[in-house]
Amino acid sequence: MIRLNRRTLLGALTACALAGMGAGAARAEVGEDGLHKQPWFALTFKDMAEDLAAANAAGKRLAIIFEQRGCIYCKKLHEEVFSDPEISGMISDEFMVVQMNMFGDEEVTDFDGEALSEKEMARRWGVVFTPTVLFMPEEAPAGAAGAAAVAVMPGAFGKGTTRDMFAWVREKGYAGDEHFQKYHARKIAERR
Repeated sequence: MIRLNRRTLLGALTACALAGMGAGAARAEVGEDGLHKQPWFALTFKDMAEDLAAANAAGKRLAIIFEQRGCIYCKKLHEEVFSDPEISGMISDEFMVVQMNMFGDEEVTDFDGEALSEKEMARRWGVVFTPTVLFMPEEAPAGAAGAAAVAVMPGAFGKGTTRDMFAWVREKGYAGDEHFQKYHARKIAERR
């Protein structure tokens, strides 16, 4: 018969409790700026024309993600969705993702040459919620990126919706007759 003393039993229970706490979601890395990070986020000078050219040269689509420090929905997106290897792999293979801070001060140069801080660019592009992903067209527009986005994903959605939105953009669904909601419903039915 195995005999456990209180200290051994308490230690074992604590270890089990701590192991169980991390079982639901992966912890996302947080940078010095307080934003969650992914290894596939592109570090750029935030010049939209240069970033679009770089994405095109790599055979990828350009996506801009706005986040903010302490955003619980950003945390959910990173820990519950981007932690999925299938979703993360598809995004990193098919998209160049540039992260912006909705209240940041780094300079961003829009397609029309206007240079503003991240927070001013968020206002210019109509970004009012985090996370927000803007999907850019393949060719540089004449005006502002916010108006030129081929699709916008405002908020943290679950794995299926996020995967389908990135796939819909990759497949250029925005240029066809099938609205994203219809595409998404079809994909859900196919996965059943």
